[in-house]
Amino acid sequence: MTDSTAPSLAALRERIDATDAELLALLNRRAALAQEVGELKKREGSVVFRPEREAQVIDNLKQRNAGPLAAGSIAPIWREIMSACRSLETPTRVAYLGPAGTFSEEAALGFFGSSIVRVPCASFDEVFNATAGGAADFGVVAVENSTEGGVARTLDLFLHTPLTIIGETSLFVRHNLLRKTNTLDGVRAVLAHPQALAQCHEWLSTHLPGVERRPAASNADGARLAAGDDTLAAIASTRAGSEYGLHVVSPAIQDDPNNRTRFAVVTDPGRHPAPRASGHDCTSLVVSVTNRPGAVHDLLAPLKVHGVSMTRFESRPARSDQWEYYFYIDLDGHPDQPNVAAALKDLREVCAFFKVLGAYPVDVH
Repeated sequence: MTDSTAPSLAALRERIDATDAELLALLNRRAALAQEVGELKKREGSVVFRPEREAQVIDNLKQRNAGPLAAGSIAPIWREIMSACRSLETPTRVAYLGPAGTFSEEAALGFFGSSIVRVPCASFDEVFNATAGGAADFGVVAVENSTEGGVARTLDLFLHTPLTIIGETSLFVRHNLLRKTNTLDGVRAVLAHPQALAQCHEWLSTHLPGVERRPAASNADGARLAAGDDTLAAIASTRAGSEYGLHVVSPAIQDDPNNRTRFAVVTDPGRHPAPRASGHDCTSLVVSVTNRPGAVHDLLAPLKVHGVSMTRFESRPARSDQWEYYFYIDLDGHPDQPNVAAALKDLREVCAFFKVLGAYPVDVH
């Protein structure tokens, strides 16, 4: 039996429409306040984007959320709201590995929201150069993959760049085989970024054995090329498939079903100051030590002494003839915290090379 006291569908829709009107009015009130903040920042010479402030806003809302809205929905909703309000103050230009449809573009939109000026670049080098040179306010670059580890070119660029990290975001990476025709027959070559080719090694060996694996500047660039040649296939996102009119011949071909990529958000510290402590922060640095017995132990000792947790430790060859290495380290905390500051001070004293790449808020799920 139907409950005669329950509201009808039409009545519920009327209430939803009324609620939407209230939301729109509230959003416009927020936008007007954001404009006032923008005018105040202009007079004070302050920057528009403060990642720690936006992280705190989202964190506070998650704590206050009483449902039924899922906690995981809070961040993307409010990032879009803050993005739209921020765009009223000044356009935010964001560089990333292009063309349209890359995971880097998706990461940039996820972090900054869609109300940005997109600056697609042909390589990671170009992302760094565009951001350092002022063509973009921020850059978004892949730094680590859960399957393949660190992204070598990005790590190398961090050594010599003036840019610093002011934020991070991670993305579930679902690779798809895309093609003009909806079949695996007649594929002569598969195009993708080298990282994507490596992340799909087993699937390619099983389903397309002997087919050439051709590196591309980006997955989306591979999709663009595949759109113009019936004999080519590409590994890319569904967004790239839609962008270039390709069929998803085989979905989710990555070898690791939980494949994720971590992206760093970089900027020129001369134009955008380092984020202050938010309460949930990461400090990234790159160091090297002289090649002697016990050197790595001495490197880690200050962290233990001052109670600082290390969340990432990765080595890269220093490209010298002495078998020396650079170590990329992520620490839990911010230099504004006394124990982190003390650990960094002691760590600097035992390093032959020491560079803080950035201290920035991290998302807490």
